[in-house]
Amino acid sequence: MKSNRTLLVQLAILAFCVLAVAETVLNFPFPSPLIQPLLPPKLRWPAAEISQWAEAENFDRGFLAFFMRDPERKVPGGDNLVSAADGVVKDIIYKNRTTYFVIGLSFWDVHVVRTPVEGVVRSVDAEGLTFYRGASESADQAYLKGKAGPVQQIVTLATKYGNIKVRLITSYIADRLKVWAREGQHLDKGQRIGRILLGSTVVIEMPGQADFLVHRGQRVVAGETIIFSGERLH
Repeated sequence: MKSNRTLLVQLAILAFCVLAVAETVLNFPFPSPLIQPLLPPKLRWPAAEISQWAEAENFDRGFLAFFMRDPERKVPGGDNLVSAADGVVKDIIYKNRTTYFVIGLSFWDVHVVRTPVEGVVRSVDAEGLTFYRGASESADQAYLKGKAGPVQQIVTLATKYGNIKVRLITSYIADRLKVWAREGQHLDKGQRIGRILLGSTVVIEMPGQADFLVHRGQRVVAGETIIFSGERLH
């Protein structure tokens, strides 16, 4: 009896090993479903695999559930601006009396966009053209070109600092936006204004030369990271 039990355990272990090898081979070069739950998001869903899903318009359910998360944020009080999106500061550009604060979002960032400051929505405008699969032009600096670029939705806010614009810009992989803010609506600092579906860029435009508190390459969190003090606008 004991020997039979030992044999069954050994056969079960062997069967699991065969299954693990088969799953590894079938899913190569991407992670096997058997080990996915043990991996951090960037390894669980590699960028190349997500791009394939986007091309096929058929996403893994686990990734979609992760991507659509919308956590609550603790919005700081005081006279300041907070980040409009989760991501990395790609650039801070001063041009034509306007400062552009550029945030790049990865596949694994929360994609809910928030207003950086309290204000009233003056307008919600569309700009650019839908990108098709295989398009080569980048979304980078499309807001500076003055010509058709990727899909954009521009939320303009009347604030104590003047008109501030929040640009939601898609890449060609995403090409889909949802904006919940409406003209005439009063928004509190850190309030949700929209969502970008998949990789994207968010740009905050401020009048004048703004001296931001964060720098290029720094990671910011929507609704929480203070990026600007009211005393630092020239």
